[in-house]
Amino acid sequence: MKTISVVIPTFNEEENVIPLSKEIIRIFEEQLPDYMYEIIFIDNCSIDNTQEIINHLCEGNLRIKAIFNAKNFGQFNSPYHAMCQSSGDCTILMSADFQDPVEMLPKYVYEWESGFKIVTGIKTKSKENKLIYFLRSCYYKMIKKMSNVKQIEHFTGFGLYDKKFIEVLKDLNDPTPFLRGIVAELGFRHKEIPYTQEKRRSGKTKNNWYSLYDAAMLGFTSYTKIGLRIATIFGFIFSALSLLTAFVYLVLKIMFWDWFPAGMVPVLIGVFVLGSLQLFFIGLVGEYIMNINSRIMKRPLVIEEKRINF
Repeated sequence: MKTISVVIPTFNEEENVIPLSKEIIRIFEEQLPDYMYEIIFIDNCSIDNTQEIINHLCEGNLRIKAIFNAKNFGQFNSPYHAMCQSSGDCTILMSADFQDPVEMLPKYVYEWESGFKIVTGIKTKSKENKLIYFLRSCYYKMIKKMSNVKQIEHFTGFGLYDKKFIEVLKDLNDPTPFLRGIVAELGFRHKEIPYTQEKRRSGKTKNNWYSLYDAAMLGFTSYTKIGLRIATIFGFIFSALSLLTAFVYLVLKIMFWDWFPAGMVPVLIGVFVLGSLQLFFIGLVGEYIMNINSRIMKRPLVIEEKRINF
């Protein structure tokens, strides 16, 4: 009998872990009775009662396992680490807030049994904030055009991954993994299944503008070179314009010395325009350097404080 692992990252999800685990178990009992299951909760050092509730779930069902991190290691490292600890023939990654529909699990398994090593859920509609969804759409289209790797639009990581791909993840040894990009770059032939993303059932979202920006820049600096290329191109263009402007002003001043005042306006405009461009591109280069730095340090994905039922 094949085993399916379900990985669920949590952070302050005390209202969701019990109903979610019940729904997953119900799906396996009613629609996937021929498969064994294991549910792996990985908690990012919650400050509410999430860990106590998960402890209780593990005591009542040995198929429910838990990893408690020593601190919050971020939205990418934690689920990636848990996926590498799964023991199933395939692993399903999903969120704890019910935005990823539990009803998708049998569809994933069906496509997996049909031969696909990776089955990804694609958000075609979302009941989240319309502005956020619009900005996400713009980002996905931008990154898809800029990247050498064909990125998957509106893919959050919710999907099924065969054991062979999990072995690929284990061998990567990437301290700052961006799963969405890794699937697009190194993944096997995959099947995309559209779904509508529901609203969070309970609790508050842990994402804010900074975390969204952090995720966007990780994808941008990991899978595009165009930022650095644009900086170089703009540098050449504005250097040429500056030299041309300086030459024109010199010629005009020599030819019309008495009535052509050079003035301070061109100097101020040049200083502010070039200065702001320099600051922008220094910041952009800094994002690439931070990405490189985090990979060079080779720190562990997470530090575990406790494991249950492994």
